Amino acid sequence: MPRRTATMLASLLMLIALLCAGVLIPVPYSEMSPGPTVNTLGEHGGEPVLQISGRKTYPTSGHLNMTTVRVTGSQYRMNLVEAVYGWIAHDNLVVPHSTLYPDDKSPDELNQETAEEFTQSQESAKVAALRQLDIPVGTRVVVSSVVKGSPAEGALHAGDVIKAVDGTEVKEHGDVAKLVTKHKPGEKVSFLIVPAKEAAAAEKEKRAPRTEKTVTLVTGKATDDGRAIVGIQAGRDHTFPFTINIKLADVGGPSAGLMFALGIVDKLTPEDLTGGKFIAGTGTIDEAGKVGPIGGVEMKTVGARSKGARYFLTPKDNCAAAAKDTPSGLTLVKVDTIKDAMQSLEKIRKGDTAGLPQCSAG
Repeated sequence: MPRRTATMLASLLMLIALLCAGVLIPVPYSEMSPGPTVNTLGEHGGEPVLQISGRKTYPTSGHLNMTTVRVTGSQYRMNLVEAVYGWIAHDNLVVPHSTLYPDDKSPDELNQETAEEFTQSQESAKVAALRQLDIPVGTRVVVSSVVKGSPAEGALHAGDVIKAVDGTEVKEHGDVAKLVTKHKPGEKVSFLIVPAKEAAAAEKEKRAPRTEKTVTLVTGKATDDGRAIVGIQAGRDHTFPFTINIKLADVGGPSAGLMFALGIVDKLTPEDLTGGKFIAGTGTIDEAGKVGPIGGVEMKTVGARSKGARYFLTPKDNCAAAAKDTPSGLTLVKVDTIKDAMQSLEKIRKGDTAGLPQCSAG
């Protein structure tokens, strides 16, 4: 065989071997890419995303789209070829696998965590929206969880409303631990509660609870510092003057909070917030209406623009990252609070886009 032919054959075989290795060898990376985007003012899966009853609602137009990021699964292992392609691809982001799936958490734990974050984001969105509209929102202290094997197990339950401890009214969830730790381990402590089922029924029927009861427990001893405990986690819950349900399956995390809040406001006000425009966005939101940063903003802007969005409501702390590679035809609008977002929507609605606070890469 001529030397030139042999050399070419050897090179070809080596190339094939390298390609095979690239396909077969897993690498410790995962991929993020633009995910689905859903109009909070519309329907998803055949039913409205925002469902409000017990209060007058108004017609809406346009879009207020929440955005998502698609990620490779926890058990999926990219090969070298996929990783290189992901690094080259403009709309994708390759990150260390541990960034998305920390070694100290199981897939089930991560799924539970993102589900809880999504539920909390819905609650915060409702509160922020109603407060923006000056609609009163009630608060109450509840049992968030009960530790297995603790003095409270079987006596107190998640969802029980805590009215008082030892006759002292409970106003904040931190009051519960303060009142319990006044005792020594082995002493009795009493809780005045509204049972969870009665509290839920009363809220559903928009009436005052009919049943309260006193539960007396013997305190246990904390293993870390010896303080008195009963084995519950107290939290804060809200009561609303009417029913707001958010229906959106297969989504996790807190990043849709801002867009849910704006969608609720739009449905509860005569003014059409969007003016028929296609607006998307992202951002966490707290009960006071403060907007927080999220991950994967670069993919979210790409996903929003590909569906037709012209404006993207961007958390202030995500602006620099988002502005480094803004999709053509998309205006990044900087927001820090729900009030900021409302003011920017008014400018968009009126065509005063020159006055919008826009993101910059600097």
